[in-house]
Amino acid sequence: MTIPLSVIWKDEQLTILDQRLLPQAVQYETLETLEQVHEAIFQLKVRGAPAIGIAAAYGLALAARRHETADIELFRDHVKEDAAYLISSRPTAVNLAWAIDRLVKRIEQAGTVAQAKAQLIEEAQLIRDEDEAACRNIGEHALELLVDKEKILTICNAGSIATAKYGTALAPFHLGIERGREFEVYACETRPLFQGARLTVWELQQAGVDVTLITDSMAAHTIAAKGIEAIIVGADRITANGDTANKIGTLNLAILAHVYGIPFYVAAPVSTFDLSLDTGNAIPIEERAAEEVIATGTQQNAPDGTKVFNPAFDVTPATYITAIITERGVIRPNDKQTIETQLYAVPSKGEMI
Repeated sequence: MTIPLSVIWKDEQLTILDQRLLPQAVQYETLETLEQVHEAIFQLKVRGAPAIGIAAAYGLALAARRHETADIELFRDHVKEDAAYLISSRPTAVNLAWAIDRLVKRIEQAGTVAQAKAQLIEEAQLIRDEDEAACRNIGEHALELLVDKEKILTICNAGSIATAKYGTALAPFHLGIERGREFEVYACETRPLFQGARLTVWELQQAGVDVTLITDSMAAHTIAAKGIEAIIVGADRITANGDTANKIGTLNLAILAHVYGIPFYVAAPVSTFDLSLDTGNAIPIEERAAEEVIATGTQQNAPDGTKVFNPAFDVTPATYITAIITERGVIRPNDKQTIETQLYAVPSKGEMI
């Protein structure tokens, strides 16, 4: 059993796992142009906030090769245009803009175009390596919180194929299986595109984790009938006060956890925090095509002309979140003051806050 990866940079080539085709087909695709990277992100070939950021970073570095000017200022202008284009591919996940902004800033002091091109690749690789380390640390902290718990519920796919490796919400399960720790995971099928059914279940099966699939509407009954002990989810954006945007249906689970008196954990890297937004009311929510709801594949399920509301995300108020698990440690209580204190604190050498 192995942990699958979704974004691979090898021999100066960017390859992604086309997650739309899972689990029927495991197909990797090499991306060669800026437009292909934009399309891959927009069409959910690559998805998961950290993985989107990593793919976009490599994509920007890849696209920079085609700019043959020797004028460093003109080159930087071209990179900024490419950056804006990539950011437009998905509006909700903050990691995308965060990663792209890092690359743009990295070359601000570059003296030559050749140096800038090398720095873009270096920064993209650094983002990828940092994410893998962050996911491992998130998993370690999550394992401590789940030390006496075995039956866990999750939604969407916050796993290795959504990140560099290990994932966020799924990290404790991947680390657990490496250490002989057994979890009984229940995965919601998850709209849109059934990412829980297609991706989380497939990924955990590949790693040898015990996983059971449920539909989103079965969550309340499952919590009661199966004795769910905790819920852990990922995040696409966390605001200054701790409000969290994640895949649609997450808010339902947070409310259920509150009613049933079980912990509701959000697992996300520091890069997912957007302190420029005070509350979740300011988070832009992506709405997707009506066809995703009225049809399954080519089979239409609803009458012609049916009106559809199809948001891809919802926002969970901080009051329903037991704790936020980051690579730096556990944020609890997850209020504005605590979040700012922990995010800006500098850990001592070899120590996590």
